[in-house]
Amino acid sequence: MKLANMVGDRFKERPASCLIDSHALMVRGGYIKNVANGVYSQYPVMKRISRKIENIIRDEMDKCDGQEVLFPVTLPASLWDESGRYESVGSELLRFTDRTGSKMVLGMTHEEAAVQLVREWANSYAKYPFMIYQIQTKFRDEARPRAGLIRVREFTMKDAYSFHTSQEDLEKYYQRQYDAYNRIFARCGIPQVKVVASDSGMMGGSISHEYMLLTPAGEDSIAVCPECGYSANVEAAPSIIENENKIAKADLEMVETPGTGTIEALCEFLDVPAENTAKAVVYQRNEDDTFIVAFIRGDLDINETKLANTAGCEIHPGEIVDDSILTAGFIGPVGINEKVTVLFDKSLKDIEYLVTGANKVDYHYQGFNVDRDCDNPEYVDVAKIVEGGICPECGKKAIKIERGIEVGNIFQLGTKYSKAMNFTYLDENGKEQYPIMGCYGIGVGRMAASICEVSHDDWGPIWPITIAPWQVHLCCLRSDDAAAKAKADELYDALQNKGIEVIYDDREVRPGAMFADADLLGVPVRVVVSPRNLAENAVEISTRDKQIDKEMVPVDETLDKVDEIIQMLTDQIYEKVK
Repeated sequence: MKLANMVGDRFKERPASCLIDSHALMVRGGYIKNVANGVYSQYPVMKRISRKIENIIRDEMDKCDGQEVLFPVTLPASLWDESGRYESVGSELLRFTDRTGSKMVLGMTHEEAAVQLVREWANSYAKYPFMIYQIQTKFRDEARPRAGLIRVREFTMKDAYSFHTSQEDLEKYYQRQYDAYNRIFARCGIPQVKVVASDSGMMGGSISHEYMLLTPAGEDSIAVCPECGYSANVEAAPSIIENENKIAKADLEMVETPGTGTIEALCEFLDVPAENTAKAVVYQRNEDDTFIVAFIRGDLDINETKLANTAGCEIHPGEIVDDSILTAGFIGPVGINEKVTVLFDKSLKDIEYLVTGANKVDYHYQGFNVDRDCDNPEYVDVAKIVEGGICPECGKKAIKIERGIEVGNIFQLGTKYSKAMNFTYLDENGKEQYPIMGCYGIGVGRMAASICEVSHDDWGPIWPITIAPWQVHLCCLRSDDAAAKAKADELYDALQNKGIEVIYDDREVRPGAMFADADLLGVPVRVVVSPRNLAENAVEISTRDKQIDKEMVPVDETLDKVDEIIQMLTDQIYEKVK
């Protein structure tokens, strides 16, 4: 490929709308172009990277006995009605009607389509286990798409679905996928991806893991214990609290507390630490707007995902109006309206003295004790795990909160979809059973952007050799010089004939502009032909990651040296593939 003919421009200025480096570099480097909010077209550079990632994924899925299929992007709403998700999934699911008035959706995930494809065929135990997968466009109507390809509305994803006749068989296959994912990420140049326990969310199921690439640009928070290696998404990490009774147990007493509608104001007014307050956090059920109030230690925050899972329904932050049954800023468990669902976080357990709202404007209770003052309170874990918190695995106060980008996920779905969609098979005894399912996803564009985020410098991406758009970037300085142009053309042909992927820049531009474009393309090996180098019968070879910095190589040894470097960079990748 000649750079002069390649579609897409490269430029120096960072767009103001690009908040993270990978987004800026991909726009500046001619990888992607915005079409609509969260929707991008891919230029040839990005498409080449995507195809290489897809091929690595295909190779690993095929090694796991996967069979590639293709589901429609557009699906009838009736399939999602069968699973119950047409109504339960929020506005991220794009719903519309076709010209006949039939309800349709754009697929954001394809569990329903997978079941629909195989449920007539997979009617006997003899056909199990099996796995099908696709690499397909999906659409998720994200409320706040951001960060280029890291959070978009339209995206390309590999999703796989396995089907089993026993939980034991699912668990064995789940481990195969678990290991295959680690190999995929290592082959793509990011072996540092961390596997964390996660919440299954709308996918359902009992066990799930996310593959997180740790970076400050990440939008997910990960709880990590450096002492034992424990890691989990904060949405799934248990919050373990040790309480100390710094204030002695006392009788319950209502006190006037004017203007103390916040924990900060209350603590200052009564001179008590936040650890001795019971904060009320208000949510409402999506289905009927009834209130759920979670009481939690005043210095902690609610984990909304945990709360939704505990409540068993979709929820949203509560809105308290003037005629509400709740008193904003002064909500407490004593005397609260019986129509409200009350939950106590485990952080309140064993605290003998608490301050909490009295359900009356400008009044609180002192000396509140959950076990004494409430009938049979049930404690639940709905708090966010905190920095310096207790590790659920080793018990040490060592938890660190880090940021990460989710580049893949795997779920044990169980029978959630087979039961909902009446998918059965006959077992060895002729008895109907529901297949047990697993689900395994990787976002292709997100992975490419994530790799760029952790592998770049001030000038551009540093692509791993296995997914780089080309292996070699050939630069001809002074293409107006006949000898230099002839030698560069000769090398271009020789590299291609050897099966090496090469992008060739023979434009008549300044060296600075040529090298700036080369940096933005991030190709691993750079070969520079110039009149000055040829005067010494040599070419200049370097690597984008600076392992080799401007090494002069005799012209007739160029191909062998390039081969050697490509092999070295490839070996370095595969040394980390387990």
